[in-house]
Amino acid sequence: MKLPKFLRDNVLLKMTSLNAGVVGVRLVIALFIQRLIASMLGASGVAIIGQLHSITQLMTSVTSFGIFNGVVKYVAEYKEDKEQLQKLFSTTFVFTSIVSVLSSIGFLVFATQISEYLFDTADLAYIIKIMAVVIPFISMQRIFNGVINGLSEYKKFAKIELIAYLLSSALTVLFLFQFHLDGVLISLALTPIIQLGVLLSIFYKTLKEYVQFKELKFKLFMSKELLAFTSMSFFSTVLSSFIEIDIRTMITDKITLDDAGIWTGMTNISKNYMVFSNSILTLYVLPKFASIYNRTDFFKELLSIYKTLLPLFAVGMLFVYLFRDYVIMIIYPDFYEMAPLFKWQLIGDFVRLASIVLSYQLVAKRMVKSFIFTELLSLGLFYGFAYYLTDLYGVEGVVMAHMFRIFIYIIVVFFLVRTYFTRQEKKASL
Repeated sequence: MKLPKFLRDNVLLKMTSLNAGVVGVRLVIALFIQRLIASMLGASGVAIIGQLHSITQLMTSVTSFGIFNGVVKYVAEYKEDKEQLQKLFSTTFVFTSIVSVLSSIGFLVFATQISEYLFDTADLAYIIKIMAVVIPFISMQRIFNGVINGLSEYKKFAKIELIAYLLSSALTVLFLFQFHLDGVLISLALTPIIQLGVLLSIFYKTLKEYVQFKELKFKLFMSKELLAFTSMSFFSTVLSSFIEIDIRTMITDKITLDDAGIWTGMTNISKNYMVFSNSILTLYVLPKFASIYNRTDFFKELLSIYKTLLPLFAVGMLFVYLFRDYVIMIIYPDFYEMAPLFKWQLIGDFVRLASIVLSYQLVAKRMVKSFIFTELLSLGLFYGFAYYLTDLYGVEGVVMAHMFRIFIYIIVVFFLVRTYFTRQEKKASL
């Protein structure tokens, strides 16, 4: 039986279907690994690994100078203009080279202090030194990923993601059994090298068509355009990583390290199903919004995205909630305190998906001030609510804080997007 034409021609649905297979495999592996880690290292081990995840996420943004979304946007716009692309990559080369060198030096010099800040011990400073060596690989992998997303090469992206995840997962399991907690931390620090290697082995020929490596110049052709994305990334990724680290530390101080592990476990489950949407948003939504310039087309596309994605997520999240006890038993068998957290996390994440799609308009149209304002609002609300509600409800209060801030965030973002189109229409009528 043939599918209806509107389904066959729905590129977003095709991406979603392909991505679902990759995410499905990743999810099964992630559940297996998280179960192993929880069983062998306990809640405290999960919390410590969560700290390294947060700093890795932070460095992924910092070392690429926060211009990932800028690369996606301009590759999508200039993919037929080789001259503009060369200016884009020359500027990117300058930014990432400078920041990578400075970051590597900083991590080497302050390894002990960073280890004490993250793990409350100087014994893991060697992990920070390993990351210092890996930093250039992180920046290159991030930028090349931006090219894939800008070209909407979703089939190659899915292949790269799957192979890289399989290899890095195998390394994690091997090192877990060999070296326990230290092994997991080392494997996480080395993962960017694996990711970059897989990306280049699959995507290098296509990459050479768009990036003339021999003709790269150490000049800032598009610094103004890309610096806007740097400022946006700072507030969305760098600050959020710091706040996540601080909240995990706050839970440890106010309650226990094990409770910090319970919250980290809940966020790990959240990240496992939210990863389903992450690649779709940068592969499809950002390039699409970048090419739309009027209110009618934008809201038509927004509605189409919501109609495709939100029902799928609603059904998936409902199943997660109904079978939450089994999810805990399978992944985190000793984390029974996690059960009450699910309702707040799932409601918050469903609204969060809708809000992230909408907020990509702020990125696509370089609405820097609006983006920074909404990110500061979201992070500030999360930080404030978490500190207040933890005193009242314990670790459950942190997840409640996540839900409350997302409800406020989506309302504000909708208002700003609507205001943007109103202003554009007024300018056009003058």
